[in-house]
Parts: sequence; structure tokens; C-alpha cells
Amino acid sequence: MSDSATLEQPTQDAGDRQPVTKKEITADHPTWCPGCGDFSVLSIYYKLIQKRNIPHENVTTVAGIGCSSRFPYFVQAHGVHYIHGRALSFASGLSLSRPDLHVFTFGGDGDAFSIGGNHFVHTARKNVKMTYVVMDNCVYGLTKKQTSPTSPLGFRSKTDGWGALDRPINPMKLAISAGATFVARTTHTNPKHLLEMMDAAMDHDGFSFIECLSECTEFYPGAFDASNPRKGGEFNLVPEDHDLTDEAAAYALASEDFPGRFGIFYQVDRPTKNALEAGVIEAAQDKFEGKSSSDILQATFNRIK
Repeated sequence: MSDSATLEQPTQDAGDRQPVTKKEITADHPTWCPGCGDFSVLSIYYKLIQKRNIPHENVTTVAGIGCSSRFPYFVQAHGVHYIHGRALSFASGLSLSRPDLHVFTFGGDGDAFSIGGNHFVHTARKNVKMTYVVMDNCVYGLTKKQTSPTSPLGFRSKTDGWGALDRPINPMKLAISAGATFVARTTHTNPKHLLEMMDAAMDHDGFSFIECLSECTEFYPGAFDASNPRKGGEFNLVPEDHDLTDEAAAYALASEDFPGRFGIFYQVDRPTKNALEAGVIEAAQDKFEGKSSSDILQATFNRIK
């Protein structure tokens, strides 16, 4: 084997490289139903990668289980289709171990707020640096129409033939109260706005959460018509004078009746889990500066005698 074959090739600076094309980052043909809102989110993700000129090897996509969570299959880059509700736990480990990457996690309302609700709350409060896009369609679509955590009262499904009795989760309230440092809301019917939210989320240093209304045309058609001007609805933006750092004001916006507001509700700067853990590691390493590995190991053994 030649020496050149065993040496790592230097990575080109992203600025010196040609931006990836949509063809290069498109993998398998999406298997979603015709008209599914998730197509819009996938298309905007491609645009974001191209717009930001993210090096191909740095595109990192994680998802759980559900229709929307098939995302990594459709992106020709590094990706993980993880177990149900645990996408954020895997993505957290990835973010903490690879600070050079910006991790994107995608999921649906069931994956995020039902079986994954615990992970959502703790990832938000720890402020792990990543972007989490939840495509909320208010129904379990992959398993053919069951009531989800965001299904409205009275929604008839295979699990609630009499109509849903349980009060639905408000994803925006949950994110704000859990401690997410960037909370935004958008819809698949406004791709320009969706791109703006994903762009802003990527710039945020911390846990950025986006709720994206994404219609399930097969099992809950017309669920979000009230937010679509093309169908007689209203797309009301967050007021221009809204203070993004005011948690109470953000919570009040999240309490408005459906279809509510769209835009960034809340954004603050707070130390990330990534930065805090890096500080702990650095402080620990400073204690052993200049010592050999054997000396460090012996010192550890001496402490536990």
C-alpha cells in the first residue's frame, strides 16, 4: 500500500469549495404521502445546507421514529434514524462530542412530546447546542391515525372513536417553560418563513426549537387551514415590538387561540451544556498538566486505596 493511501487528506476550507448541489445531498425518494407537509421541510433543509455552504461531511441529521423521522434516509450525508423518542439523547451525545458540528434533529409530535417528552424537557433545560424541528401534524400518521399529544379535543381517531378527551400539549408553552433558549413557530405552507426560522435557529448558540405545522393529508387533512391564507386562513406574525427576552410575553403569545402567531417567540443567551462541560474537562486536565499517563493512573489508584 502506498504512503499516500494511508495518510489522511487535509479537509478543504468550506469557503474554497464549491457549494453542494441539491442532487448531491438528495438520497432516496421520500416515501411520504402526496401533499404531506414534510416535503416542504425537507426541501427547505436542502436550501439551508446550500445557503450556508455547509461542508458535505458536516451535514448531521438525527431523527426518531415516525413519518417525519424518516428524514435521514432522504439526506445524502451523515444521519441516524434512532429509536422512538430518544433522538434527542443520541443527538446530545453527538453535539457534546463533536463541537465542530451543528446537529439538526427532526421529529413529529408523537416522537417529541409523548414517548420522547422526558428527553425534550431535559435537553431543553440543559441547553444542549442543536436545532430540533418538530413537524407537528396533530395525529399519529405512520401507524394510521391515532390520537397524538397535540390532537385537539374532540378529534376522532382509532384510539378515540368518541372524540379525544385529553387536553392537548401546547408545544410552545412546553418549550418555553422547560428552558429552551430559542423557541419559534412556523408552517410548511410558508417555505420562505420556514427557511428564516431554520436560519435563525442555526445561528443560535444553544437549544433551538422550531414547531412547524405540517399537514397530514391522509389522516388529518385541513387541520391547519386556519393558518393558510390561500385557504381563507390567517398567517399572523409575532408583533414587531415583541421583546424576545421576555419569557412571560412569549408565554402569553403561546397562549393565543389557534392558529396563533408565527415567528420567534423567545430567544435568550445562556451558557450551553457544551460550554459548561468543556470547562469542567479543561479544569480537570489542568490538574495533570505535564504528567505522564502512568503518573496520572498511579495518582488515581493512590486516592482509592
